[in-house]
Amino acid sequence: MSSVIKVLNVVPRAKHTATIIFVHGLGDTGYGWKPVADMFASEMPHVKWILPHAPVIPVTVNGGTPMPSWFDIFEFHSITQREDEEGMLNTVYSLNQLITAEIDAGTPAERIVLGGFSQGAAMSLLTGLTTERRLAGLAVLSGWLPLREKVKAMVNDHAKKLPIFWGHGKADVIVRFDQATLSLQYIKSQLGLNTLVSPDKVLEGGIEFHGYDSLPHSVNDQELGDLKTFLEKVLPAQD
Repeated sequence: MSSVIKVLNVVPRAKHTATIIFVHGLGDTGYGWKPVADMFASEMPHVKWILPHAPVIPVTVNGGTPMPSWFDIFEFHSITQREDEEGMLNTVYSLNQLITAEIDAGTPAERIVLGGFSQGAAMSLLTGLTTERRLAGLAVLSGWLPLREKVKAMVNDHAKKLPIFWGHGKADVIVRFDQATLSLQYIKSQLGLNTLVSPDKVLEGGIEFHGYDSLPHSVNDQELGDLKTFLEKVLPAQD
């Protein structure tokens, strides 16, 4: 997998003072999340969105069919599943390159949010917890914590102070709800993060978790509303 990834940039409607890098899920492209960037723009006009496109690779769980994917997937439904460590770490490197480029262009790390959906959420979580930069926050939608056997040694010291939004549908049959709850248990017990943070305390660090009844492997208006509230909190408008 190439370390240089292509992106879709959604320019801010006002003076650019913050950036959201949002990473799509399996089989999608950055264009899949442009409607959300456009939807949020009226209330967050100062935010630039960077929507990276995954490379097209053969995906084992889908019979080796080539499709956009951030790493190979060998099976669904298991938090202890065999993982494509090399592919995951390549993606972490690529996302860190995007963060570095944005910082070099003048946006401080504390004004950058990294987020994603499904495998994009897993990559955003892994990158955000291990990057040397202290970001404004993370947004994890229908995701899980990958590389559990190795992440403990990779986590940066600032991870406990990182505001994290995590939303997951209780009717998800692709990344099951228990994959989220088991991830949270591990993050709490092994990484020492607070996984029961209330929305009014999330700026102090930890995970603000939302489970959504009857929601499958997708997002709905309630989750998007909760996400927008979080984003407005961690990336407030600046003069």
